[in-house]
Amino acid sequence: MANIKVMVVDDDRNICDLLTHYLEKENWDVVQAYTGAEALAIFDKENPDILLLDVMMPQLDGWQVCRELRKISQVPIIMLTAKGEVFDRVLGLELGADDYVIKPFEVKEVVARIKAVLRRSGADAQKKVTEVVYDKLSINMENYELKVDGQVIPCPPKEMDLIFHLAGNPNRVFTRDQLLDEVWGYEYYGDSRTVDVHIKRLREKLEGVSDQWSLKTVWSVGYKFEVKQ
Repeated sequence: MANIKVMVVDDDRNICDLLTHYLEKENWDVVQAYTGAEALAIFDKENPDILLLDVMMPQLDGWQVCRELRKISQVPIIMLTAKGEVFDRVLGLELGADDYVIKPFEVKEVVARIKAVLRRSGADAQKKVTEVVYDKLSINMENYELKVDGQVIPCPPKEMDLIFHLAGNPNRVFTRDQLLDEVWGYEYYGDSRTVDVHIKRLREKLEGVSDQWSLKTVWSVGYKFEVKQ
């Protein structure tokens, strides 16, 4: 994964320097920002491939930065947070983050998560099948575009990966653990609530669009993309 640019956003310069040291060992380019406002100001100029975004920053926190970036970009975002409560993790995912790491963290874990997110965000373009189409629904992984009833709907990369995986395997039931493994692509350190959050966000985009298909919950098991025969 050469020629990857990572933006590290944290008001603790020691953390920025530590992460930069290890990320550069991966032959990645690293740009630092020490405030949320600075990150937004230089985002377009730097055009990073992925962000490591601290939550607890003064004035403009990571959640606000994530919300603003999602208005203009679907760049992968990994949240860095000292908070371990489920509510805080879920909030970040609901705002469009792709993953999160709880401080204090092992830098090797951060590197692994970056590689996994980057791999997932680009891997599907290498597959023979890059698009699935149903009634009023098109999921195109070549350009990461979700269309509902002909309209392009903004969708973060992980949500795209998840709906493509489910819709590409119609009527197959997946457990949450299977989805974490097959969509996230590595042993996820969080909990299965991650899947629930992404399904909830997808349903907000897809609910009631067509009576030919739907995202179904299979109680006590997991989820499936149900298609009428």
